[in-house]
Amino acid sequence: MSDTILILGASGQIGGELTLKLRSIYGKENVIASDIRESEILQNSEGPFEIVDATDKEAILKVVQKHRVSQVYLLAAMLSATGEKYPRKAWDLNMTSLLAVLDLAKENHVERVFWPSSIAVFGPTTPKENTPQRTIIEPSTVYGISKISGEFWCNYYHEKYGVDVRSIRYPGIISWKTKPGGGTTDYAVDIFFKAIEEGSYECFLKEDTRLPMMYMEDAVKATIQIMEADKNSITTRTSYNLSAIDFTPKELAEEIQKHIPEFAITYKPDFRQEIADSWPQTIDDSQARADWDWSHQYDISSMTKDIIRNLQAQKRPEMELL
Repeated sequence: MSDTILILGASGQIGGELTLKLRSIYGKENVIASDIRESEILQNSEGPFEIVDATDKEAILKVVQKHRVSQVYLLAAMLSATGEKYPRKAWDLNMTSLLAVLDLAKENHVERVFWPSSIAVFGPTTPKENTPQRTIIEPSTVYGISKISGEFWCNYYHEKYGVDVRSIRYPGIISWKTKPGGGTTDYAVDIFFKAIEEGSYECFLKEDTRLPMMYMEDAVKATIQIMEADKNSITTRTSYNLSAIDFTPKELAEEIQKHIPEFAITYKPDFRQEIADSWPQTIDDSQARADWDWSHQYDISSMTKDIIRNLQAQKRPEMELL
C-alpha cells in the first residue's frame, strides 16, 4: 500500500492548513484534499482535490481506491455553536462520517486514521483547572456528546478490530488564514479580523472567560506528530488531552492593544457563554507530552504578534489597489 494521505474536510479551518503542511512534507501528489466544496485556501494551491461527502462511505472508498490511500485524516464536523442550532444534523454528520472511516479501516482499505476530539467532551462537572486526561466527562452540547461518543467508538474499533486510530482533544484553535467556522472559541479568531478591519470588537463571551487555546501552527504540528508516532507509543485510543496556552478575552484584547493601541473591545455575552462556562479553563496534557513528545511553540505574545503581522501584510496589497 502507498503512503498517500486523504484529508476529509479539507476546506475547514484546520483542514486547509493541515493539507498545505502535509503537502510540503510528503509532496503535493501524495496528499488528496477533499470536501463538499473547495475552499479559498486550497484554490490557489497545487495538488489533487476531490468533491466528497464525508458521510458517504462508498464515495470515500472510491477515492481511497483511486489514489491508493493509506492514511485518512477525518476533519469534517459541525462545531459547537452551530451544532446547538442544528443538533440532529450535527450528530448525523459527526457520527456517520466517523463510522464510515472506521469501517474502511476495519475492512483494511486504509492503515491509519486520525479523528479529532475536543475540549467539548468535558462538562460543568469536570474539574476546571488542570483538567486530567481521565476525569468526569458529562458534556452539555450535542457537539460534545458526539465527540465523547466518537472517542469510545475509536477505542472500540481499536480494541475489537485492531484499527490504528489516533485522536487529540483540540482546545480552541486560532488562525489568521481562515475566518471563524461556528465554534464557541472562535471569538479569538474573529477578534483579530475585527481589530485590523474595524478597530473594535464586540465579544460574545464575558471578559474573564478563561479557555484553553492553541495557535494553528501548533495544532497542525500536533496532528502530524501523533500520526507519525510509533504505534507502540500511543497508549490512549480514546483521545489525548492537548494544551498550549489559556487566556481570557480581556487578556487577548490587552495583547492586541500592544500592537494596535486604539483597539477597543466591548462585551455582549450570548448563548455561547453557557457553553464556554461548561468547559475547562486549563488542561493537563502531560500524557501526550510523555507518550509522543508533544510540546507547543507559541504563547499568547508570539501568537498575537504573528497574526497581526500577517493580517496587516495581507491588507496592504488591497489598500494599494484602492
